[in-house]
Amino acid sequence: MLNIEDLKQVELFSTLTDDQLRWICEQGKEVWLQPGDYHRHTGDPAEQVFIMIDGEVQITQPVGTQEIVLVTYGAKTFFGELPILTGETTYWACGKAVQPCHILELDKDKFWQMLATMPSVTTSILQTMAQRVQELQSMSQQREKLAALGTMAAGLSHEMNNPMAAVRRGIGELQKLFPQLPSLVLQLSQQQFNQEQVEYLISLQTEVIERQKRATQLAPLAQCDLEDNLIDWLDDNNVNDGWKLASTLVSVGLKEKDLEKITQKVPTESLGDILAWLEATLAGLGLLSELEEGSNRVSELVKALQDYSYMDRAPVQEVNVHDGLESTLTMMQYKLPKGVIINRNYGNLPRISAYGSELNQVWTNLIDNAIDAIGNQGEITIRTKCENDIVLIEIADNGHGIPTEIQSRIFEPFFTTKSVGQGKGLGLDIVYRTVVSKHKGDVRVNSSPGNTCFQVRLPVEIKTGD
Repeated sequence: MLNIEDLKQVELFSTLTDDQLRWICEQGKEVWLQPGDYHRHTGDPAEQVFIMIDGEVQITQPVGTQEIVLVTYGAKTFFGELPILTGETTYWACGKAVQPCHILELDKDKFWQMLATMPSVTTSILQTMAQRVQELQSMSQQREKLAALGTMAAGLSHEMNNPMAAVRRGIGELQKLFPQLPSLVLQLSQQQFNQEQVEYLISLQTEVIERQKRATQLAPLAQCDLEDNLIDWLDDNNVNDGWKLASTLVSVGLKEKDLEKITQKVPTESLGDILAWLEATLAGLGLLSELEEGSNRVSELVKALQDYSYMDRAPVQEVNVHDGLESTLTMMQYKLPKGVIINRNYGNLPRISAYGSELNQVWTNLIDNAIDAIGNQGEITIRTKCENDIVLIEIADNGHGIPTEIQSRIFEPFFTTKSVGQGKGLGLDIVYRTVVSKHKGDVRVNSSPGNTCFQVRLPVEIKTGD
């Protein structure tokens, strides 16, 4: 019977709490295989991810009359996430046990729940996914889609590091702050305040908390000047360690005149204890706000990933084109230089019948090419409009343009102008095949230096049987 100690040995889960590990154990299904047993066949529904507790399984893919070995997963390994994260409905490879295997299978809905509630696991999975996809990039056109998502996964991992670093810092600061609060409250309680003064302190705390909610960030120089003035005032009024308090007090708009009002309500000798108590309150609330912001950012990134891959939806569904464009832009945020401006000119579009995940791959490739074309500075413009029963999506950039002599070849498989190792010439081929073959649409390009525009036309309804 599986227990949490088994899961602790899996590097992916090494930082999880016992309760989180116990949840994974309870949600999973244990499977045992003997050498030669098939774990999954090519074409089986992609509905689970897997944790190899013990054993070894070999992943292969049929190419012609041969079975090509893609990868071998050993003990204490997490695998099977690629088809789910890329929106595939079936497994495109086959798994066979080469040693006795003990595997924990987790349904995809529980997998998404795990990603949304365990950010450290999400980051590790995205990093691992990026590495695995890079290993598969050169094997076939089918895995070009995975390669692009692998690059995004690496970028998302980087994006997640920022809010996770803020969360870790906030937790560390709160751990230092909380032990100080009882002593600060005790010091205040020893002051001889009358009922009127106690009520004033309660209202003062409420006021500074409201100030913090409304506060806007000051320019560094202005902040510094105000802090210096406040430190001088605190020193003149015998407040110890005024330099420790000044930054937080200034950030909520407290100035010398505000502190003078406090001294009119309470004894001057109590001012230091009161300000220390207020500063600790504001600092704690500020840290909690940072924790909330960091966790919300992680949740947004997970949701963008889920929306991008159209997880838990039929291959063909009613799609909002604008939502797809926006989730793609969110996924690609890591790659957008600060000097790049995204212009949106969205028309009123109906929902269309489409392969949502594959359509997002079209936007990914076109936006990625536009970013490469403009470098660190420029503009990308996305325009949409409806033409009777056709929707038009234009993705334009003001980059260097596509030379006239090669424009007729850019949709050919493996044709690329990028240097060796930088591109495989499959991105625009995927765009063409997805738009024309799968959606019965049309894709065109008009390009000159400073103005390149890809036009994608898609029917509102497609015949899935074609």
